[in-house]
This record gives sequence, structure tokens and C-alpha cells, in this order.
Amino acid sequence: MNKIANRQVLCDTLLDLAKEDSSILVLASDSRGSASMLPFVKELPDQFVETGIAEQNIVGIAAGLASCGKKPWVTSPACFLSMRAIEQVKVDVAYSATNVKLVGISGGVSYGALGMSHHSLQDIAVTRAIPGLTVILPADRHETKRMTEALVEHEGGVYVRIGRNPVRDVYPSDDYPFEIGKAVTLREGTDLTIIAAGETVRVALDTADALEQDGIRCRVLNMHTIKPLDNEAIIRAAVETSHVITVEEHSIHGGLGAAVAEVIIQNHPVPMRIIGIPDEPAITGNSTEVFNHYGLSVENIRSIAHIMIRPS
Repeated sequence: MNKIANRQVLCDTLLDLAKEDSSILVLASDSRGSASMLPFVKELPDQFVETGIAEQNIVGIAAGLASCGKKPWVTSPACFLSMRAIEQVKVDVAYSATNVKLVGISGGVSYGALGMSHHSLQDIAVTRAIPGLTVILPADRHETKRMTEALVEHEGGVYVRIGRNPVRDVYPSDDYPFEIGKAVTLREGTDLTIIAAGETVRVALDTADALEQDGIRCRVLNMHTIKPLDNEAIIRAAVETSHVITVEEHSIHGGLGAAVAEVIIQNHPVPMRIIGIPDEPAITGNSTEVFNHYGLSVENIRSIAHIMIRPS
């Protein structure tokens, strides 16, 4: 079982890269501990900016630094970065075309017991609607490393959402090609496609294992980039597997499922189900408890797959 959280990998990777590139800066809004950035602060204090609890300001400061040729990475709780500071994200980063990387830490229901004020279950819907903003959810520690390396070289505003706790590995290592805007086919199949992003990718893979025992061949797509979306992979899945399920740690409105549905309905309509958090304040609890409560589980997805493919 992996015990290294994605946020720790983000810090370690940025620290290694920033030692070779002094233009890489990390900013935190009284969140250096939550972002696991303490090693970065200790080793490269001159490349770290602390703003205190001021999410709007941290985005504006980062945009200013980017305008001066720096490569700023904002690390702040996803629930505040994607809501409290969304005007600055829209204007200072996206509209102004500044090279700012916005990392929403403890995303989804990572802050489970703190409830709706600290859940970020609308962030993908909001950020993917902003022109000029790339949106990415890495699936595990290996993808977080490859994503970070890619984003340091990528020019433009990006919103990244990562969780708080370690997650089971999706990839055996970080030795694989990561490309912004290109889905990764983790498993081939012809009966059904499950499309997931972030921490639900592992759930999708486990479900595919279970369905294989039932004689159902399930394709699994890791849609790590929600924007720009890999339309080609989605259309191909619809054509070749005839059934699509999306799984996301997000509201069922406006997130991964909605993005996939927009592509399918306009290109190759097929039966589709969106599995996520319903239109209500999510219950409190740890990630596993919340996932199970809302059916982001192997058992529920497996059942839905049977109903779609083998209706009585």
C-alpha cells in the first residue's frame, strides 16, 4: 500500500526542479504544511512566498510574478482557491494569459469531516468553464511526478486538483509518457468503458477487475486532463464499446461526466451513466465512507454495468 501522498510528491518534484531553475517559485496561503511544502521552504526559502490566509491576493501576486518572468506555483486548499479566488483566477491568470500553476490541495472530500465549507465538489465545473485554463487531476503519485515535470515546461494557466491522503498506485512506476490533454488507456475492453479522473481511477480499475470475472470486458480511461478534453478517446470508446460510465469525486453537475456527455451526445450517442456526488451537501466522513455512501464503489459501479449491458 502506497504511503506517499500526491502532495508530497509535488513538493519533492518541484524542489528538485527548482534547485536547477531559480525562476520556479512556490506560494502558500498559510498552507505550507497542508501542501507538504515544508521541505521546499527549508531548502529554498528565497523561492517561497507566504501570503497568509488571502486566497485572492495569492493568485494576484502569482500573476504579477509570472508577468516578471517567474514560474509561480500556488498551493492552497482547493475549496478556497476555486471559489474564494475564482475572480482572480479568471481575470489575472486566464484572461491575462499568465503562466501560473494553481494547485488545489486537499481537493474533493479530502477534508471530509469539515463538511461542505471545506469540500471542493464544484471546482472542476467552475474552472473548466474559464477560457484559457487547463484543468488536470493526477491519479496517483507517479502521475503527479510526471505531471509536475510537464507543467514546469508548459506555458499557461493551469488548475490542478490533488487529494490529501495517499492513494493506491495506478501505475507501477513513473516510467510512462504523460501528455497534457491525452487520456491514458489503462485497460482495453469492448463491452463497456469506464472513464475516471483523480482518485476515482483506482476505483475504475478495481471495477474492471471485478467485471472481468463476470465475463464483461471493460475499457478504463484515465482522463487526467479535463480540459482540454481528449475528445478522440471518448468518441472511440463510445463507438467501440457502446456503453460509457464516468466516475468522479465531484458534483454530477458540470464535472467529468458532463464534459464526456457533451462529447458523446454531439458525436456518437450511447447509453451513459454519470456517477458522482448528487446535488446536495455531501455527508461528512473520510473519503472511503463518502465514496461508499454515494456509490463510488466497485460494488455499485459493477451493478450499474450489469444493468446497462444485460438489462432484464
